[in-house]
Amino acid sequence: MTTAIPATIRSRTHLAVLVVLGLTHLLNDLMQSLIPAAYPILKDAYALDFVQIGMITMTFQIAGSLLQPAIGMVTDRHPAPYSPVVGMMFTLSGLVSLAFAHSYAVILVSVALIGIGSSIFHPEATRMARYAAGGRQGLAQGLFQVGGQAGGALGPVFAALVIVPWGQPSLAWFAVLALLAMALLVWIGSRQREIGAAFAAMQANGGKAGGTLRHAPATIGVGLVVLTLLMFTKNAYGESFRSFYTFYLMERFGLSIPSAQMMLFIFLLASAAGALIGGIVGDRIGRYRIIWISVLGPLPLTLILPHVDLFWTGVLTVSINLIMASAFASILIYAMELLPHRVGLIGGLFYGLNFGLGGIAAALLGILADRYGVQTVYTICSFLPLAGLLTWFLPKIENAAA
Repeated sequence: MTTAIPATIRSRTHLAVLVVLGLTHLLNDLMQSLIPAAYPILKDAYALDFVQIGMITMTFQIAGSLLQPAIGMVTDRHPAPYSPVVGMMFTLSGLVSLAFAHSYAVILVSVALIGIGSSIFHPEATRMARYAAGGRQGLAQGLFQVGGQAGGALGPVFAALVIVPWGQPSLAWFAVLALLAMALLVWIGSRQREIGAAFAAMQANGGKAGGTLRHAPATIGVGLVVLTLLMFTKNAYGESFRSFYTFYLMERFGLSIPSAQMMLFIFLLASAAGALIGGIVGDRIGRYRIIWISVLGPLPLTLILPHVDLFWTGVLTVSINLIMASAFASILIYAMELLPHRVGLIGGLFYGLNFGLGGIAAALLGILADRYGVQTVYTICSFLPLAGLLTWFLPKIENAAA
């Protein structure tokens, strides 16, 4: 026999849980972001070329992508509230290994461990964010994303302030962040059953979060393909900054490593703001409009970027990332609305796509950078937002639901 849950509980948004989830996402992505932030040091220490840099990124990203959909499918059937804690154990071991790596092969193994940790973290954490959202899915995914984006932005800052002056072994100091994240994730796991039951009751009673509308297989297939292609082009452009922006700034404008890292921090910080704004605005105007604006909107700015001075490079890169980052929460929620009962799979698939597609893009861009130069890479990438025209083919499921 089940007990009815009052409407006030069913529609409640658990802000404390969402904030803590965002904090764990911050810690997770901060530790990941130390990898590209340390590239200038690793490049000098091991005499790496851009292809090898791209291969490090691809190894990390692929390790972080292959397991995520599988883990999501398993946790859809058998929820595992404490699996993100296990993921943090992998991240901790990879971070310590990277700190004391003495060969290129060990670097690749270390970043693979960090990627595996992320692949275990994201599916169940995404599920918990959806449960804790109540009827405010955009806000929930925005808060979750702002944590991850802020963590990614802090990597270059710590690289400039800690890793550059203290060297590669200082990476081991950040293992304490993994321990803190594990403690927070244990608390979140203890709340999942209660909050998940409230969310299920809200769905059963036609709550705002909905999730009961079933779509035709063709609608689901077309929607997921279009979202995947949009994600790839968005990530390819973003990866050109995460992996090569510091080299671009040093080569074109003669900046020092710390100055270039601080510029990268400002660029990535815009991602955090964009993710939160996109989630909140998406709750008001709809996911479809946000995806149109965020994917196609930056095109004029990306075309101008390779031809401006240092000041306008900073202004344009922040503006571009602010707009582009607003897409992810809407893309993720859109996919969840296509398959509302497969939250773990969608979380694993799309965070996995973030890693895997970003890794493929990094490897390809590394080859182009070695052959034609970093500046040419940015000129080529400036046309990627044209892929936003694919949004035209995205099924308008919001209209159908209405």
